[in-house]
Amino acid sequence: MPRSRTAIDCRSRPAPDARPRAAVPADAESIVRLRSDYVLSEPLSEEWILRCAEELAPRLSDAGDARAFVIDGGDGSIDACALGLIHPVLPGPSYPEGLAARVHIVATRPDVRRRGHARAVVSALLDHLRTEQVTLFELHSSAEAAPLYRELGFAGSPALMRMTAPSARTAVPGVRRGEPSTPSPEHYAESVPKATLWACFYFTDEDDRPLQVHSVYSPAYPWQLVGGTMDHGEHPWQTAVRECAEETGISPAGPPRLLATVYSPPGGGWPYSTIGCVFDGGRLTTGQIRGITLDPAEHDEVRVLPLTDWKELMPPGDYDRLTAVAEARRTGVTAYVESWEWGNS
Repeated sequence: MPRSRTAIDCRSRPAPDARPRAAVPADAESIVRLRSDYVLSEPLSEEWILRCAEELAPRLSDAGDARAFVIDGGDGSIDACALGLIHPVLPGPSYPEGLAARVHIVATRPDVRRRGHARAVVSALLDHLRTEQVTLFELHSSAEAAPLYRELGFAGSPALMRMTAPSARTAVPGVRRGEPSTPSPEHYAESVPKATLWACFYFTDEDDRPLQVHSVYSPAYPWQLVGGTMDHGEHPWQTAVRECAEETGISPAGPPRLLATVYSPPGGGWPYSTIGCVFDGGRLTTGQIRGITLDPAEHDEVRVLPLTDWKELMPPGDYDRLTAVAEARRTGVTAYVESWEWGNS
């Protein structure tokens, strides 16, 4: 899968000065602002930021149920944070103390990503929680961050479900209790399915042999098309062009030609569906392929092979997707792919 630019950095190691420290109540507002800016789908209003900060501050004390680790920024703010909330559960053989923790927030400012901040704060948080006899942990992870959490001992569970029930105190202005009402756009938006969007390019050499790049962070999906996950405010074509330039140094000029739309249901620890657009990147000359410059934090090899030779190097679902895209290029008929699923890994 292409990697998200807004997800937490989970591959590089922290710089020498990136030292996590335990958060204190005075850090509550900064943590809430990081969550609002870089975790939530819609930023909080100033009223809600202050309300959440007032709620969190006392919980960050020694007597509270919240623990967090942060990395300080140079401007007096914080660059990254990981927040866990401790709660009691019925004990079991693997968690005899009956204490669990939900990793509620992991966030890194975009200008300091790729420095291993997420790894540093999450590791510090988990180490500390273990000293408090917490032995059961849970979190929601993006597909891109999942390798980090697996390294730290987490395992995905596609059986998990989540529902948010509307508050009985929530009322629509001007409508009496019991009367039918039209939900606000915000409430309606919360009720509909969510999806992560990505876009990428299908390149071949002049002999129509597919080109792919080798991931350094995703052993389950080692060979990938060039692309990534959409940033806020982007259109799919803009995402594909940006990611392609960042990952290879190539900037396709267009016009856009869509080869395939790819759908995948939730899974692999990620609670949302994913929807992708595969654009035709065209045929590259030998010189263009040799001139590709990879980002070593993401990929370590460019390879061009006949389509059938890719089969042994990829999960079945990834190969099915590649085959469908190649056929779409050959026939001129856009493909719709539903076969790519987490279970194929």
